[in-house]
Amino acid sequence: MSFCEARERRLHEALPFKAAPAQVGLLRKSVRRTLRQWGAEAITDQAELAATELANNVLKHVGDGAPAMVVLEPRGDCLRVEVHDSSRRVPVLSEMCTEAECGRGLHLVAAMSQGWGILYTAEGKAVWCELSLESARQGMSVQRAAMVLDEYRRVVGTAPVPACATAEESVSDVIADLLHWLVASGGDAVETLGRARMHFEAEVA
Repeated sequence: MSFCEARERRLHEALPFKAAPAQVGLLRKSVRRTLRQWGAEAITDQAELAATELANNVLKHVGDGAPAMVVLEPRGDCLRVEVHDSSRRVPVLSEMCTEAECGRGLHLVAAMSQGWGILYTAEGKAVWCELSLESARQGMSVQRAAMVLDEYRRVVGTAPVPACATAEESVSDVIADLLHWLVASGGDAVETLGRARMHFEAEVA
């Protein structure tokens, strides 16, 4: 199933857990499995991290062994991650501990998400955040390109230099070599460049 199909069918997944270190580890696996089934691998790392940080927040502020639940739901171009617990104590950024004390917590969730907030429920509250699928896709594209460039520089013996001009030069060299390979294999360089440009412009837009 693709992520688009998951959105159209208005799917959601509820993953109950207890606020304990071992349970949080299992929760990460459940989040990954669900998103893989939905075809949303691009956002898996962010969703795992958000669920983990919010679950650890329950462990710290509600108590070890407290019953809780993660809810995953596609909404538009975002994935909504909610963590429900039985406490009505509202976490705020200023109350979160430092990284040295207990990790990145709600600060990291706020930084990585499109938005976050708190909802009161009949049983307690839900802390939610929304993660942009498009941002995750673009991030993966950048990471893959960086790996390709690093390998290309290694093969041709060019040391990686962070200067923008050098980066543009390396990208041009990679594209030119790929086009040479394509033509040698019987492909159409002009048509391929046109398609690549269309894909890029569509993703950026």
